Amino acid sequence: MMMVRPEEPDDREPIHEVHAASFPTIDEARLVDALRDAQHLCISLVAVERGEVVGHVAFSPVSVPGATDGLGLAPIAVLPGFRKRDFAKRLIREGLALSERSGYGFVVVLGDPSYYGRFDFMPAAGWRLCDEYGGGETFQAIELRPGSIPSSGGLVRYAPAFADLTGEERT
Repeated sequence: MMMVRPEEPDDREPIHEVHAASFPTIDEARLVDALRDAQHLCISLVAVERGEVVGHVAFSPVSVPGATDGLGLAPIAVLPGFRKRDFAKRLIREGLALSERSGYGFVVVLGDPSYYGRFDFMPAAGWRLCDEYGGGETFQAIELRPGSIPSSGGLVRYAPAFADLTGEERT
C-alpha cells in the first residue's frame, strides 16, 4: 500500500535514484541535492510502497516583488514501474495541502496545463506573473490563500539552484 510522508535523512540516495531514473539526464537529481544542500527544500515528500521510495516531489521558495510566501513545485518524479498508479497525484495533492497548512500563499509550476489543471493550477499570466525560463502557457499558479499573489504581478524567481541547473546567470 502506498504511503506519502516527509523526506527523512536516509531517503537522500533513493530520492536521487528516483529522479535519475525518471529524466533523460541526472540534472533533476542534482537539482534536488542542491536545493537540499542550500536548505531550500521547503517541502519534500516521498511516496513509499512496501518500504521502497518510488516517488518524490520538491517544493522550494520562489519570490515575486511584494510576496515572500510562494513556492515552486519542481521537480516531481515517480519510478517508471510505478507510473499511472496515482503516485504523482498523491504527492502533488499532499504537497499542496501541506503548503497551505504551513502558511504558504501560492505555488507555481512549469508543466502541462491539462495535467496541472486537475489540481486547480491556472495560467500564471492571469495574475500577470512571468517566469525566468520563458514557460509561457506552461507556467501556472495556484493561490492557496486568496490575494497572496500581488495584484501587480511580476517576475517569479526560483531558488538559485535552478539557474545553476540551466547554466544561466541571474541578474
